[in-house]
Amino acid sequence: MLLLDRSITDLLANWLPRQRWFGGKDRVIDGLSIGSATELASGEPGLHHLVLDVRQGGAVERYQVLLGVRDHLPDALRAHAIGRVAGGHGIGGEIYDAVHDPELTRLLLAHLSGETTVGPLRFRRAPDAVIRTGLHGVPTSAEQSNTSLVFGDAYICKLFRRLSPGTNPDLEINLALSRQGCAHVPALYGWLELDAGGAEPATCALLSEFLLSATDGWQLALTSARDWFAQPVPPGPPEPVFTSADAGAAGGDFAAEAERLGAATAAVHRDLAAAFGTDTLPAAEVRDLAGRMTAQLDEVAAAVPQLRPHAPAIRAAFGAVAAEAGELPVQRVHGDYHLGQVMRTDAGWVLLDFEGEPARTPAERRAPGHPLRDVAGMLRSFEYAARFLPVQDGDASPDAAVSLERRAVAWADRNRDAFCAGYAAAGGPDPAAHAALLRAFELDKAVYEIRYEARNRPAWLPVPLRSLARLSG
Repeated sequence: MLLLDRSITDLLANWLPRQRWFGGKDRVIDGLSIGSATELASGEPGLHHLVLDVRQGGAVERYQVLLGVRDHLPDALRAHAIGRVAGGHGIGGEIYDAVHDPELTRLLLAHLSGETTVGPLRFRRAPDAVIRTGLHGVPTSAEQSNTSLVFGDAYICKLFRRLSPGTNPDLEINLALSRQGCAHVPALYGWLELDAGGAEPATCALLSEFLLSATDGWQLALTSARDWFAQPVPPGPPEPVFTSADAGAAGGDFAAEAERLGAATAAVHRDLAAAFGTDTLPAAEVRDLAGRMTAQLDEVAAAVPQLRPHAPAIRAAFGAVAAEAGELPVQRVHGDYHLGQVMRTDAGWVLLDFEGEPARTPAERRAPGHPLRDVAGMLRSFEYAARFLPVQDGDASPDAAVSLERRAVAWADRNRDAFCAGYAAAGGPDPAAHAALLRAFELDKAVYEIRYEARNRPAWLPVPLRSLARLSG
């Protein structure tokens, strides 16, 4: 059989670290084996579902790959080639990442519609859902930790590249919010799960409504920031001190949308509380939470030298939360909330991707948290949007860099304030009344971002670092 050929694991071990969604780029692969292999289509082309067990530094992570097999790759697929396998028993061919092959991706809809079971794979359809078949899936161009396939104007299928044990929080939360009738999540149509031999099945993919007319929140925010940065600087000294009102005077102001997004966030938090209930974190566990924040800080500062000058101030902020610890209300939250996780539709804001932060453990992703953790994530995202364009302009003079930073602060402040106002007005915990806690959450998120960028997108590392000086000061 083709997949028994030893050379395939060598090819995959060479190909895997080059993929955007692979989470171990900063470590050597010590070993790779095929944990499961399921044939979904034979012949020409063939389709195999693989689960790869990847060992790095004593830990094993599981990654999902749809593997296509053809005698000869057409030009359109050559960029996604993995290599040629001689195969056993006279069987061989070119193997490649099949998410880029529309002829094969359409099979996913057929299986989901028919709720088929193939080996350890179970294709599930959501209650009362009707799934159109025959549509071809095309990957989106967005940089992310998973791969999303768009099927015509009807569906988007998210393939979870790195698999976690049990039900993925994204599926769990979307099912619960759908039952609540939440207006701020897309319709759920189906999912793919992998039998775990008696344990809870692992979620492999999620099929949802494709929001055809929607615009990504990150792109909307960047468009607004770009318009603000393009405004002319008044001539002559002194260098102007820009205010949030100045940022609002430019065309493309995002503040009204930020306020609506805050209100939508509060509404989803209410629905999450209704679906999963609420709890109270005792003071001792709040101190433990602050201790975990400090531990992450120490770990990241040891690996990323640029963080170290800010570490004392960040540590003090975490210490203040521990010193003032009291009971803290907690509930299920989004867990990885930023402008790339929201879409603006004709009807309002829609929230996506409830699976939590990629670097967190499954238990951490499911753990209840204070709603202001999500607020902190979105506030950090406004800081990202404000500084992303200046970081791309790496050739700016020192004077120009100062001016750009002042503009970035003005734009971020305006939209942060608007988001918090919308969130509080819609019934969320008032961020202004929990300033120390919110600041600690923001700093913890910034440390997480720095670790993530250092490992996955080093060119982006200056983005969180530039805002850290102001936040930790």
